[in-house]
Formats: sequence, structure tokens, C-alpha cells
Amino acid sequence: MGEGDLQELIKGCIKQDRKCQKELYKAFYGFAMGICLRYAGNRDEAAEVTNLGFFKVFSKIGKFNDALPFKAWLGRIMINTSIDFYRSKLKLAFNEDLDQAAELSDGELPDRNLNYEDLLKMVQALPHAYRTVFNLFAIEGYSHEEIAAMLHISTGTSKSNLYKARQKLKDMILQSDSRANSANYNSGMDYTHITFIKMDDALRMFLNKGFKK
Repeated sequence: MGEGDLQELIKGCIKQDRKCQKELYKAFYGFAMGICLRYAGNRDEAAEVTNLGFFKVFSKIGKFNDALPFKAWLGRIMINTSIDFYRSKLKLAFNEDLDQAAELSDGELPDRNLNYEDLLKMVQALPHAYRTVFNLFAIEGYSHEEIAAMLHISTGTSKSNLYKARQKLKDMILQSDSRANSANYNSGMDYTHITFIKMDDALRMFLNKGFKK
């Protein structure tokens, strides 16, 4: 979609033109769903959050500053909607998990069996608090200080949850790789040695691909 076409759709949405709202929804549904999928526990929840997010987009679009990228503005709304959707569960999770953690390295993980769907399911399998902090820090690029302000937690709690999320993801990926190796061995396939890559770089690369309807 060209910038001129996008601006026309935005103008139409400001006037609450239903046709323009439908076109904008279709144009950015995949991008929005890709964000919400990372924060949701499953696809049905992600679809619900995505639709709630678009309701906010259409309610607030009159305040959009066209000097800024529209995609970034919409993405922030989807992130905030996802956080709000799980806020009660996040509050409980953070109250139960107040461990402190120092600055920690990204760690490494095997890249041989990485693919979008598998990684997405692993991220969705994380506890709510781990999943939210991991997405905000490793995928969206927020600092621990920014995350602490967004989630009303301490920076130490943010660091602790990030560390635990990375450890759980690494364990899940290694377990998946081990199962794949076992299947290859039992089927007579040659074993291929794995290489290792930075965890956050790998997951950001795959999960920022988004979701296409």
C-alpha cells in the first residue's frame, strides 16, 4: 500500500467511514495479529485481542500524528491492548515472582530446527509474566526501565522474568532438537551437527516476521 493510499484510508477512518475501516483492518490485520500472537496463549485469544486493538485504533485514529510511521503507532496499540488483556494475570504472576537478577547474557541456542510456528508455540507456552517481559525486551526492544514503568514492576523483576523466559525457551528448543535427532537416528537419517546462534537475535528474526492471514 502506498503512502498516499494509506493517508486516504486514515482520513476516511477519522470520518468513521466503514469502508475505509474495513480496508485498513484488512491491510494491517496480519501485522497486528503477529504481535498479539506473541503475547496470547493461543490463536483464538490473539484474534480477540487483535479485534480489541483495532477497536482502539479506530477510536483513537483522530489523534494519530502523520509525521510518525503509522505501523509503529498501530503496533504500540496492539502491544498495550495485549498487556491490558492479561493485566490481572500479570499482576498475580509478578507478585509471586519477585526474584532479582543482574544483567545477564542472551545465551545461545541451536538453530537447526528453528521455524516460526514452533518458536511461536514455545513463546506462547511461557507463563504470562515471562512471555510479556520477553516480548517487550527481546522482540520489541524496550529497556528494563521502560518495561518496569509499563508493567508497574521493578527493573529487577523485569530482569528476573527475562532470564527465566530465556532459560525456559532454551530448554524447550533443546528438547525439541533432541527429539528431532532421535527421530532422525531411528529412521536411519544422517545426523547433522548443529550450530549455535544468539538467542534474542534468532527469536527476533523469526517472530518479527509477523502473521499472514
